[in-house]
Amino acid sequence: MKLLDQSLKYLSFSMLLVLSVWGVIFYFNMLREIKESIDEGLENYKRLIVRKAQTDTAILNNHEFDERFYTIQEISQSHALSAKDRYADTMMYMQDADDEYPELEPVRMLTTAFEHNGRYYELTIVNSMVEEDDLVKELFREGLLLYLLLLASVLVVNNIVLQRLWKPFYDLLQKLKAFRLGNSKEIPKIETRTKEFLDLQQTINTLLQHSMETYEQQKEFIGNASHELQTPLAIATGKLELLLEKGALKDSEAETIAQVLQIIERLTRLNKSLLLLTKIENRQFPHDQVISINDIVQQAIEGLEEIIAFKKLNFSLEGNTPLTVKMDKALAVIIVSNIIKNAVTHTTEKGRIIIDISEHRLTVSNTAHTAALDEEKIFNRFYKSDASSGGTGLGLAIVKAICGLYRFDVSYRFAHNMHCFQIDFAGKQRNRE
Repeated sequence: MKLLDQSLKYLSFSMLLVLSVWGVIFYFNMLREIKESIDEGLENYKRLIVRKAQTDTAILNNHEFDERFYTIQEISQSHALSAKDRYADTMMYMQDADDEYPELEPVRMLTTAFEHNGRYYELTIVNSMVEEDDLVKELFREGLLLYLLLLASVLVVNNIVLQRLWKPFYDLLQKLKAFRLGNSKEIPKIETRTKEFLDLQQTINTLLQHSMETYEQQKEFIGNASHELQTPLAIATGKLELLLEKGALKDSEAETIAQVLQIIERLTRLNKSLLLLTKIENRQFPHDQVISINDIVQQAIEGLEEIIAFKKLNFSLEGNTPLTVKMDKALAVIIVSNIIKNAVTHTTEKGRIIIDISEHRLTVSNTAHTAALDEEKIFNRFYKSDASSGGTGLGLAIVKAICGLYRFDVSYRFAHNMHCFQIDFAGKQRNRE
């Protein structure tokens, strides 16, 4: 989830909680204010009725709620002296102008006591809350609508504000994604006045500057190592071959020199493979282009025809669906030739090799005397299933490194007595989509 979306999510939850608490408090405060207003009216009615009872004793006989909104009952002195004003919400049968029959309606009731000519009376006054109840409902609806509009407005405004606030960060992130060591000459920069983003940019620039310097040093080292190692190896090879050509050596001496030449040749191939791995890990192959895997497979097969014929291998191309990939052509040749050469090298005489090219995958299967290989070690450097093999043990490690560079999936499995190596050229790129 994006940082902006995370911010909006937490902000939404916070605002929802705050506004909900505010809404509940507002509702009960509004209800309390309405009841206090009604209670003040009841208190005023009480004073008016008690004052009227001083001059008109007839109202003291009003014992039922009829057309009046109060009742008066005579009580004992002890009851009257202990009585206090009591306000309560209750329900009473009342009939409005639009009601055919009396219906239960909410009312606010005041119960109090007073004294008249040495006698004590209990006064009960009611005030209908129908209109007030409707007012509360209406205010609640209006408040809820206001609450929703306020919440939506806050989220929209904050979304706009946060997008503008985080824009420098996302601009820097996009520039960092596009930055490539060895290709990009300028260090990513953004226009901002935010101190945290400026600190982030400065820190990133320091790291990138160090990485660029290290990259150039490694590049220079690789070039020097390639030249300095290959030159003496080539000189040694030339001198040993010259000794063999003179023909003045004993058979044992010639055999020893031949063995030394094989060791030097292996050392040369090992040197080239290690330098290639270093270049791959340093991403020194930036020249991507759309290439045909089918053509490269065909070229690899043609280059191995003599070995295939010598070992009398049953070689078949079962699937040849057009497959194109965008990558460096030299690396494409390396992974295809390495995986096919690995199959040819380890397939026993008169064995079988099957190559299948589908829409996204290249699969190379071969028979061999050995059982299933260690899936966890097969792509490790210098791992050999056969210790007597003359290979460097880096062929499949190079394939793994190139696939990792382009986010391809490379895998191994043993099925139907055949070793199967598969490269999925869609790989993690397709999974990310």
